[in-house]
Order: sequence, then C-alpha cells, then structure tokens
Amino acid sequence: MTQIILTGFMATGKTAVGRRLARLLDRPFVDTDGLVEAAAGRPIAEIFATDGEGRFRVLERAAVEQACAVENAVIATGGGALLDPENRRRLAAAGPIVCLAADPEEIHRRLGDPSTRPLLANGNGQGDRLARIRALLAERTPAYALAAYTIDTSKLTVDEVAERVRVLVAGQ
Repeated sequence: MTQIILTGFMATGKTAVGRRLARLLDRPFVDTDGLVEAAAGRPIAEIFATDGEGRFRVLERAAVEQACAVENAVIATGGGALLDPENRRRLAAAGPIVCLAADPEEIHRRLGDPSTRPLLANGNGQGDRLARIRALLAERTPAYALAAYTIDTSKLTVDEVAERVRVLVAGQ
C-alpha cells in the first residue's frame, strides 16, 4: 500500500476528510500543519507573524518529509505545500494526490476567524477576503492541477467526500 495525499486550498476539507478517510481505511492520519505546529511549539499564525512565510515553508518541507515516512498514511497537506517543487516530488512519489476543491464563495463561507489564516488576515473586509481567496486560488491552480484526482467539495458532506476519495484511490 501507499500513502493517500489530500491537498487543496484552505477550508476545502482536507483535515476533516483525511481523518474520516483514515478511519474508513484503518490507516494512520497525518496532518502536515499539525506537524509544523508541533515542531515549532506554536500555532501557524504565530509562525507567520514572528518568523514569516519563508520560515513556515521550511518547517512545512520537513513536515512533508516526516509525513511521507509514515507507512500507509492518509496525509493532509497545507494549502500551499504543492507550491514547493521538493514537496511536489516527495508527495507524488508517496502515493496518489487528491485535490479537494471548492468555489471561492464556499471557501469564504467556511472560513472562520481570519486571524487563524495568515494569508487572509490582512484583508480588512469580507470583500477583501474573497478577493484574496480568488487571487490565491488563481496562483495555486497550476500546482493543484498536478493532482491525480480533483473532487469539488462545495456541496458535499465530509462523509461523501471521504467515500469518493476511498473509491477513487483505494478501490475499496
């Protein structure tokens, strides 16, 4: 068996679907954002605020390497992990990559406190956040297009998405 990698933009369901899928398949679940926070001993928003995005990306690369070493894991990556060529290479070698997608309005609706989303925290109003979501999605589309599969989660429950991923990549 190989790992199953979930990627995609923030608020598309990577962590929730990953946990559910791991339970369905009786596999370990690894969240690279969780590994980053554990390694740094602080939340991602604080890493961005004090050390910057560059430092976060260094920690994220180490987290991707650590996650890929967990046999048969379901791995949820951070939304920008595939932007790094080394992460793309490592994740593609580990197993099939499934991109979870959602339309910008749905992502905006799902997002909670913007202070926990460093790349969106600078937007002053709701319109600013939606524009920033659209801009980041456009920037990341080429990286997300490298995934073997894409599932639009906009109108699906966590259970429905987990089942679709299971059928696509686990064939069970």
